[in-house]
Amino acid sequence: MTPDRNPTMPLATDWFEPVRVNRPAAERRAATLVARRGPKKVHQAAFLLNAIRCMDLTTLAGDDTPDLVARLCAKARRPLGEDIVAGLGLTAMPRVGAVCVYPTMVAPAVRALSNSGIPVASVATGFPAGLMPRDLRLAEIRYAVDQGAAEIDIVITRAHVFRADWALLHDEIAAMREACGAAHMKAILGTGDLVTLKNVYDASVVAMQAGADFIKTSTGKEAVNATLPVSLVMLRAIRDFGARTGQRVGFKPAGGMKSAKDAIAWQILMREELGRDWLEPEVFRLGASSMLGDIERQLEHHVTGRYSATHRHALA
Repeated sequence: MTPDRNPTMPLATDWFEPVRVNRPAAERRAATLVARRGPKKVHQAAFLLNAIRCMDLTTLAGDDTPDLVARLCAKARRPLGEDIVAGLGLTAMPRVGAVCVYPTMVAPAVRALSNSGIPVASVATGFPAGLMPRDLRLAEIRYAVDQGAAEIDIVITRAHVFRADWALLHDEIAAMREACGAAHMKAILGTGDLVTLKNVYDASVVAMQAGADFIKTSTGKEAVNATLPVSLVMLRAIRDFGARTGQRVGFKPAGGMKSAKDAIAWQILMREELGRDWLEPEVFRLGASSMLGDIERQLEHHVTGRYSATHRHALA
């Protein structure tokens, strides 16, 4: 069931200013949690199939073209080989959660995904730095929506976090939320730039108060992208926000995740911190493309008992 849109609410700094984050404890919790919950055999295959359902298959390269985007969309439609699907006993080909592209590539993606039911997501607001005038950032959102984007991944201004200017950050994100219209909005915090886990928690809460439907770790362009301790802190913020408001807000880790093992690790974290209900594409996305090849390879091993060469699997 798709959750209700997260409405914009007034800034309430007392929801996060008293909170303290213990970095060693967060790092220990994230490390031990994943180490103790490794699924095997059929359970591992189930986690990997679910990762495909929750994946934002992404291309954000400087050499993107409509033809390259069409190739990505073809992989989104058929992420696994027919032999693997048959070997797993599936009755239908799984599909990814969304395809994520730059605004100028939205229209080609929409055409390539016609009648597939797979939504197109677009980055916007001066991705990845976000250092553009506000009117241009809002215009970029509107352009992507007009082109057919159903989801918008916006970038916050990190300087507002460094100065603890929460009112300005809230106002910025709320304006972006309004510009998105009916499109769901994912707020990228750029956690690799935020320095402290306290900054991560505070920015997460402000983004949710401003109406973000998802909070997202990274652009994938920072020196440090998604990590389990950062994700843990963001999930705790989602949990605290939900306890106060009754609202389910989604989570999207992105950047640096390349393996099937990574896909399982973040799902374990989601299940243990937020529960089984959050292992659905409506509230959980994995921002990755390169991990899909390894997932396909691992599922083929589950079916055949043999590892195939990587080049046998079509690239995303």
